[in-house]
Amino acid sequence: MDLNIVWFILITVLFTGFFILEGFDYGVGMMMLGRPKSERAQFVRAIGPVWDGNEVWMITAGGATFAAFPHVYATMFSTFYLALFLMLLALIMRGVAFELRGKFKSPDWINFWDFSIMFGSYVPALLWGVAVVNLLRGLPINYQMHYVGTFLDLLNPCALVGGIFFVFLFMFHGTNFLLLKIADKALLEDLQRKSFTLGLSTLFSYILFAAALTHDTDILAKIGTIIFLGLSLGSLIASFMGAKAGNGCKAFVASTLGIAFLTIGFFTALFPRLMVSSISPEWSLNIYNAASTPHTLTLMTIAAVIFVPIVLCYQAWTYKIFKARVTPSDVHYH
Repeated sequence: MDLNIVWFILITVLFTGFFILEGFDYGVGMMMLGRPKSERAQFVRAIGPVWDGNEVWMITAGGATFAAFPHVYATMFSTFYLALFLMLLALIMRGVAFELRGKFKSPDWINFWDFSIMFGSYVPALLWGVAVVNLLRGLPINYQMHYVGTFLDLLNPCALVGGIFFVFLFMFHGTNFLLLKIADKALLEDLQRKSFTLGLSTLFSYILFAAALTHDTDILAKIGTIIFLGLSLGSLIASFMGAKAGNGCKAFVASTLGIAFLTIGFFTALFPRLMVSSISPEWSLNIYNAASTPHTLTLMTIAAVIFVPIVLCYQAWTYKIFKARVTPSDVHYH
C-alpha cells in the first residue's frame, strides 16, 4: 500500500470523525429552533465543552487535504468559494455565539446569539450535503484542474436533496445525543418523541437521497460502496428503533455507525478519485495526479503517527470529564 492510498484512508477517517462529532453539534444547534430560553440554554450547555474540539476535525481534515493533495484543495476551494464563504460566516457567528450568549441576561442579547447558533448549524449542515453530492456527481473541471462552472451549477436538484438529507440526519443524530445528556424528565420525553419523528424523516429523505444519487452518479458501481451504504441504512433503521423504544444509548450509537458507514461509502465510491470531472473522466483529480511529493507524504505520515493518537486521547478524556447529564440548575442564563 503506497502513501497516496494511506492518506486517502486517513482523510476518510478524519471526515468520518468530523461528520459524527460535528454532526451532533449541528443537530443540537438546529434543535434549538422554537424552544424556550431555558431549554435552549440546556442544549448549549450539553455541547458547550466539546463543540470546539469537534470542529478541529474539520480543520484537520482540510489541512490534511491541503498537504497531501494540494491540487484538490486548490480546485475545491475555487469551486465552492461562495458556499465556503457562507459556511465560514455561519461558523464564525456560531463560535462567537457560544462565547458571548451568557455574558448578559438581556433576553434580546441571548435570543440574538441563540439565533446565531441555529444559523451556524443549519447552513453548514445543508452545504456539506450539497458539497458531498457534487463531488460524487461530478463538476465541470477542465484539463488544467480548473472549475469552469458557476455557483448555480452547484445547486442542482440532486445536491439540494443531499443537503436536505444531511439536515435531517444531523438533527436526528443531535437529538439522540441530547437523549444521553439531558436530565430533565419532561424535556427528555419530548426529545424522545422528536427523535422518533426525525428518525422517520431521516429514513424517508435517505431513500430520496439514494434514488437521486443512483440516477445521477456511479455510486453503485462498486460492491464495497453498496455494502457500506447497506450497513448505513441498517444502522439508521436500528437507531430509529432505539428511539422508538426510548433507548437513547442504542439510538445514538446506531446513528453514529450510520454516519460512519455512509461517509466510508462515499469515499469508497470516489476512490481513487477525489474530485470527479463531468467534462471528461480523464480530467478528474485523483490520489496520484493531485498528490504532493513522496517526500512530503513521508514527513506527514511520521507527524500523523505521532500526533493523531495524542489528539484522540485528549478528546476522549474531554468527553469523560464532561459526561454528566445537564440539569436545569446547571444553566445560569434562563
